[in-house]
Amino acid sequence: MHRVVALVRPVQSTFELGCAAEVFGTPRDGVPRHYEFEVCAETPGPVPTTAGYAMAVSRGLSALDSADTVIIPGWAPVEAPLPPRVRRALLRAHARGARLVTICSGVFALARTGLLDGRSATTHWGRAEQLRREFPRVRVEPDVLYVDHGDVATSAGAGAGIDLCLHLVRKDHGAAHAALVARHMVMPPHREGGQVQFAPPPPPPEALDGLLGWAAERLATVSVTDLAAHAGVSPRTLARRFADQLGTSPGAWLLGRRVAEARALLEDTDLPVEAIAARVGLTSAVNLRRRFRAQVGTTPGAYRRAFRMR
Repeated sequence: MHRVVALVRPVQSTFELGCAAEVFGTPRDGVPRHYEFEVCAETPGPVPTTAGYAMAVSRGLSALDSADTVIIPGWAPVEAPLPPRVRRALLRAHARGARLVTICSGVFALARTGLLDGRSATTHWGRAEQLRREFPRVRVEPDVLYVDHGDVATSAGAGAGIDLCLHLVRKDHGAAHAALVARHMVMPPHREGGQVQFAPPPPPPEALDGLLGWAAERLATVSVTDLAAHAGVSPRTLARRFADQLGTSPGAWLLGRRVAEARALLEDTDLPVEAIAARVGLTSAVNLRRRFRAQVGTTPGAYRRAFRMR
């Protein structure tokens, strides 16, 4: 049995801990058990949680000495220093081959061990800049769901912690077993780590005097030249207005809007990729796949499998 040990601290996030417990520690009928799950703390005893109750933790840091995977399910406040005893225990576990995994803000604790220096890592998008500022040797990737180096792995916001845990199950025991666990959890079986954390909300259609709404209804054929003509301005003036009001260029906005519409069609329809490409103005399936991967970090097919509305 693969031993998974979660290192908790006061005040512990119940959701982030629950992400790991659901994947690695919850027995399910018809699902073979491959993991033992345990919780430890620097100081055993009652550990306050964000839910307002204290949980009883009986194991101390010695539990990490025999762990195959160590999970740090959040670290709050993120500015809290890493106690020397905890740092030494994590480094010992890593040195003998344990896999160190963080969920959301747990990356701040792992970064303080130095094990992320020179490597890429992620965290919740709202904390990414702080992580980059405090740990300049870490290559922060703010837009991805998770980053797995084999010996260390980090995830974005708490929900992405489930994606990372399922990814690890997939690595350990294959796609079929991970899909079985995910199905019992009513979760998508696999979201690629390079997928973006979220789709930013589009500007309202009435922005730029209704120009965006007009363009959104004509994505299949509209061009930047058409936008300028409809607005009654030169392309250069249009570019200035987009930069001032939206912080982007007309071409970049059009591309982002086309990819966003493609995402919706992949989720809500059975249209083939070629038809979706034509409908959103990306011409061909090849072009859609290239643009989609650049913007979303995954393929249209993988996105549809993960987010298809049933």
